[in-house]
Amino acid sequence: MTHQSCADDICRSDESRSAWLAVASLALGSFSLVTAEFLPASLIPAIATDLSISPGLAGQTVTATAAIAAFAGPGIVVGARRLDRRVVLLSLSLLLVISSLIAATASGFALLLLARLLLGVALGGFWALSAAFAMRLVSTDNLPRAMAIVMAGVSVATVCAAPLGAWIGNLLGWRSAFALTAGLGIIALTIQALTVPAMPPAGHAGFATMARLFRRPALRTLLLVIVFAVAGHFAGFTFIRSYLDEVIRLDVTNVSLVLLAFGIAGFFGNMAGGAVSARSSSLSLGLAAGLIALAAATMALSASIPALAIAAVAVWGFGFGAFPVSVQSRITRIASDEVESAGAVMLTTFQVAISAGAIIGGLLVDAIGPIGVISFAGAATALGAFMMMAGTSRQAAEDAA
Repeated sequence: MTHQSCADDICRSDESRSAWLAVASLALGSFSLVTAEFLPASLIPAIATDLSISPGLAGQTVTATAAIAAFAGPGIVVGARRLDRRVVLLSLSLLLVISSLIAATASGFALLLLARLLLGVALGGFWALSAAFAMRLVSTDNLPRAMAIVMAGVSVATVCAAPLGAWIGNLLGWRSAFALTAGLGIIALTIQALTVPAMPPAGHAGFATMARLFRRPALRTLLLVIVFAVAGHFAGFTFIRSYLDEVIRLDVTNVSLVLLAFGIAGFFGNMAGGAVSARSSSLSLGLAAGLIALAAATMALSASIPALAIAAVAVWGFGFGAFPVSVQSRITRIASDEVESAGAVMLTTFQVAISAGAIIGGLLVDAIGPIGVISFAGAATALGAFMMMAGTSRQAAEDAA
């Protein structure tokens, strides 16, 4: 893998401090984006009440973000291929700030929807290009470490976003939670402006390259697993607050603690997923999806046993924490020659699955309640786990290579 001279200049054997500060700024950016993305999961009841809409409709703010991100990722990869990557990164961070400010001051559903669409553009562009950003900042030998730092932002956001949103929403109102993400975005943007060097465009990413990637059977299998597992997860996770409120009837303090447990378990799942993926990314993916399926089934069947349901929520967090890391590992194994285009394809698949999950979840929660959503989550993720595990033996030799 080759890099532009700017990366070579700043990334010698004694990797420069400025390069690692720039990588850290990417981690802060990922933390800010994921925090903003996950906030509605803990704020839907308050948003619905304040804006006089149903919980199902409020949940579609997640759908809006995911839907636009699905198109924004590939669009930005192709449309911005002639732009300095520093300019692209700063523009995406600025969009995060603008979207959060609009959400914090939205007077109705339309403005909140606009804010979530802008967030989708920022989210899609960042995740489609995050690996490319890191590649331009550090040497090839240090790339795994750099990506681990960037992904750490996601892990911390997974721990913090839902419980922090629930706590701030209860204390200061749901709008203050979005004001917080605006502040985080401003900090990330400032540090990026000070540390990220000029990164002239490089590579030949395009829609034709993305289309050619679909000829690879291993990639097609991965994308199907993503569709089922991610749709199932987000159908359930988007309305997990409703499950905790209405089914096992926890108060706000305990809801925050359970969501914190979900996030902490996700952090450890992230580390475990990385360790297992180093040996077999397909096995790691299958196990991650399987844990989510097991947790969802337990929650659906043990609503009358709150302690067991709460433990299942933590298992769910562990499973999903391992999932994105496993996907990232898998994609670099089967498309290492076209990482940027493969990243765009993966991002689109993820966001389509998130959109589908949130739509289905919204319909189910309005029609039959939270138990129906959780049951769907279990069935969909179980199917994804089966698809991945069914091919584990065949792919073992490839993973070991």
